[in-house]
Amino acid sequence: MSIKAIIDFVILANEVLALITVFREEREISATWAWLLVLSFLPVIGFIIYAFVGRKLPKKRLFRFQDKDNERIHQVLEEQLRLHSNPKGIKADEVSYSARNLVKLFKNSDISDLSRRNHIKIFIEGNDLFNKMLRDLNKAKSSINIEFYTFYNDEIGNQVLDMLVKKAKQGVKVHVIYDSFGSLGTTRRFFKPLTKAGGMAEPFLHTHSAITDFRINFRDHRKIVVIDGKIGYVGGFNIGDQYLNRKKKFGNWRDTHLRIIGSAVYNLQAQFILDWNVTDIHRQIDEVMNKDFYFPPTYQDGSTNVQIVSSGPDTSLQQIKLGYIKLIQTAKNYCWIQTPYLIPDDSTTDAIKSAAMSGVDIRIMVPCKPDHPFVYRATQYYAKQLAKYGVKIYFYRKGFLHAKTIVVDGKVSSVGSANFDFRSFKLNFEINAFLYDEAISNQLRSIYIQDMRDSTLETVESMNKQPTWLRFKQVFSRLFSPIL
Repeated sequence: MSIKAIIDFVILANEVLALITVFREEREISATWAWLLVLSFLPVIGFIIYAFVGRKLPKKRLFRFQDKDNERIHQVLEEQLRLHSNPKGIKADEVSYSARNLVKLFKNSDISDLSRRNHIKIFIEGNDLFNKMLRDLNKAKSSINIEFYTFYNDEIGNQVLDMLVKKAKQGVKVHVIYDSFGSLGTTRRFFKPLTKAGGMAEPFLHTHSAITDFRINFRDHRKIVVIDGKIGYVGGFNIGDQYLNRKKKFGNWRDTHLRIIGSAVYNLQAQFILDWNVTDIHRQIDEVMNKDFYFPPTYQDGSTNVQIVSSGPDTSLQQIKLGYIKLIQTAKNYCWIQTPYLIPDDSTTDAIKSAAMSGVDIRIMVPCKPDHPFVYRATQYYAKQLAKYGVKIYFYRKGFLHAKTIVVDGKVSSVGSANFDFRSFKLNFEINAFLYDEAISNQLRSIYIQDMRDSTLETVESMNKQPTWLRFKQVFSRLFSPIL
């Protein structure tokens, strides 16, 4: 057999295997074509990449306990919210009523009840956030539940770990979930002082078989802290020195995080318990037997109505994406978005274009520097495309913008872990707080205006002046958007 015949056979075999591999699992057309490109142009290597990145989650493992836990936990939530959350009579109810379709959307898609009377504090600077969080952790009496995409073995990571060890020695029940990929360099050995003190720490959905079960593509991107079932944190910050401006590569780190006191903490607690119970199937948290322990009575007199919304590859609904689209569609005057990664799918792109062409002031702020080159070039591509339809694109120049926020008409807003991209919509496990409160929304609007002073407004004309090689990298990166 000639060399040419051998090469032709290998190419044909590779294409046949590529088709079989990609079409054996149901996925969106765009993702299907992206994977075909990878498998076709990178023989052998492409299949290795697919084995760790392209395969879907082992659903048998994921759903083994989830249906049972979901039913029990939502029974607890409904009971606790009914007992401890004022159903009417506070100012924020007016905003919630005006956004009742959004409230109903989350109720039907994520079984997320509206929680009332919450106190919300916004943090945009890492040192302030972790100083307050460490003080709250130090006051913990009964339980601490922490879940982060990134929990680094560095200065702030060790500060948090030392606090958790201290509280575990005092008898506080401590559970930690971390993402093994997002926390590269952090191993079980790092958490050994905590486990020796009686606490527990596990990588999310860990597996003993990297060959058969490991999936790089599906990450636990949530950031949850719940203290004594009464104080909660959710947002964009992770645990690492770079989030406190200690890494020269990123400079000033601009992020947004929330501290919540009130019945919305029940929903953060519920999501943590669900995540823990599929992560550590041998040491599950039985929230029904410990209802008053993990969901204690709370009688707060705040003014913010909140829905905590989760999404991930364990469902096809893409709840947070649906919420983003609904926010854009309901905007009458303005919709301002901050995201480190702007890689929208067709539905979100159409929603943005439609709103902008209808006269709504759509502004999107992204960072001026990359932390992932391919992702950043794709972000630049979509920024230019949206600018053609009247969207104002701002590039944050003061450092790295990592905030994931949306504010609409000074009434409704969202803060959480979900970026405006394919990965957050479909591949990652995410969690966001949707806030129905004029005061909070206007505070977020004021923060956005301040960030605009540290940003530059890029136009289609200015982006057209970019070097040809840069524009080529943007177009090329865009081809792989569905799997970035």
